[in-house]
Amino acid sequence: MNFDERRPTARRTTTLRRTSRRPAAVRASAALVAGLLLLAGCTTTPAKEQAPAGSASGPAASQAPDGFEKFYGQTLEWTDCKDGLQCATAAAPLSWQDAGAGSIELALVRNPADGKDPQGSLLVNPGGPGASGVDFVRSDATNNGSTFGKKLRDAFDIVGFDPRGVQDSTAVKCFDDARKDESLAKDFDPSTDDGLAAMEAESRAWGEACAKNSGDVLGHVDTQSAARDMDMLRAVLGDDQLHYLGYSYGTQLGATYAGLFPDRAGRLVLDGAIDTTLSSDEISAGQAVGFENALRAYVADCQAGQDCPLPGSVDDGMQRIHALFDQTHERPLPTSDQDRPLTSTLAFYGVALTLYNQANWPVLTQALDEAINSGTGDTLLYLADTYNDRNADGSYSTNSSEAFRAVGCLDDRGTTDPDEMRAEAAEIEKQAPTVGEFFAYGGTSCADWPVPMAKKEYDVHAKGAAPIVVVGTTNDPATPYKWAEGLAKTLDSGVLVTYEGEGHTAYSPSRPCVADVVESYLVDGDVPKEGTTC
Repeated sequence: MNFDERRPTARRTTTLRRTSRRPAAVRASAALVAGLLLLAGCTTTPAKEQAPAGSASGPAASQAPDGFEKFYGQTLEWTDCKDGLQCATAAAPLSWQDAGAGSIELALVRNPADGKDPQGSLLVNPGGPGASGVDFVRSDATNNGSTFGKKLRDAFDIVGFDPRGVQDSTAVKCFDDARKDESLAKDFDPSTDDGLAAMEAESRAWGEACAKNSGDVLGHVDTQSAARDMDMLRAVLGDDQLHYLGYSYGTQLGATYAGLFPDRAGRLVLDGAIDTTLSSDEISAGQAVGFENALRAYVADCQAGQDCPLPGSVDDGMQRIHALFDQTHERPLPTSDQDRPLTSTLAFYGVALTLYNQANWPVLTQALDEAINSGTGDTLLYLADTYNDRNADGSYSTNSSEAFRAVGCLDDRGTTDPDEMRAEAAEIEKQAPTVGEFFAYGGTSCADWPVPMAKKEYDVHAKGAAPIVVVGTTNDPATPYKWAEGLAKTLDSGVLVTYEGEGHTAYSPSRPCVADVVESYLVDGDVPKEGTTC
């Protein structure tokens, strides 16, 4: 299932994938950790007045596929919302194959350009699938431009949108909060027939709940449909070409757009890239190695400092973390919430979250010290809850888990043959002995999904598109560097930019070298030289 931050399965294995491009630095204080996710706590209310979908005239409508002119010709009603931003709701067709099937809503937020001569709109997507582009742009506004550099904010109206199925747009709905708690904490042992059957039953329950509670939208949240939405938004925003900055899964969305509309693809930057030629099972295997390598880098760094709870060699440290996963599988650790002990699945979520950003590593040290030496799992549980967008009161701030699964099951599905899954699991665990078990048996997630896969219609090479800048980080856990190499090679006009470092994705105003390359391309059209490295 071509996705970036695959919400790892677990010994236990529920091929869930993760949203958001990367957590902000985690800060520890006493027994609590605060400020984990850049996106946390950001909400928005879309404009109440929907843009009329009837003005089917003008250049925008003329670019529409037959029957969809009213969507391309609509006029958005922007209203002022918090932090100097503007909000609107766009209408999109439920199905891009059937103009008469009805419509859905897409939530938008716009940060108007600060400069005197803006170039138009820059559409952004933070990843997932399931991450909110609305929250993403709001977060940048409330954090004083920590995500997008001044050069971008001067030149473009930065526009975030919630893709179909996600959060404030017409959303996928599945389990209630209590049932989601139960599911996201479960451990399975798919190496046994009973364990595999239990995992398959849990995936079937997800599908049944999503079908019951989501309605027709469940069958239309595939990446190609979201890319077609982006072309409609481009036209409605008044741009002849789409300028786009996508992170993580957003690179798959951007590459899909370029493959569908190469003549309308303007300046695209794809950061934390997914190789769109890979299968779902290949994605799982690659991410297992990516997280294994990132965890090794963390252990080495921990051992070079003081008070590391992982003594000995790097291999010794990795084995100690693996032993913690084994322990929590057999005997979950107690936490302050007596009804929510730390299972192996939750422990891995907590560890995985911190690997998205090297600044978070000290919090992982705190969490591991607590689990290993005190025998309690409060900090790892907190990290896991942040990973899953769970609030302290037991509610969930997003539908990222639901959207992640729904989009993935429409885009691609892994093998469901038990023998093949077990052979793949053995190979994954051989390459990633500490965390590999959390990435195996992904084919169970979509085996009984209630709607069929979407038919692939785009050209993976995007022949005829303008240069597309692909950014890869050398030790990215969620989207391994070789995927960036693969995507840049697959795209006829791909240009690879390398960031040598840790963490998920590279572009940030705090990294001047990468920021200069990305912003010079998006704003000035300066194509980076092949082999550019920061």
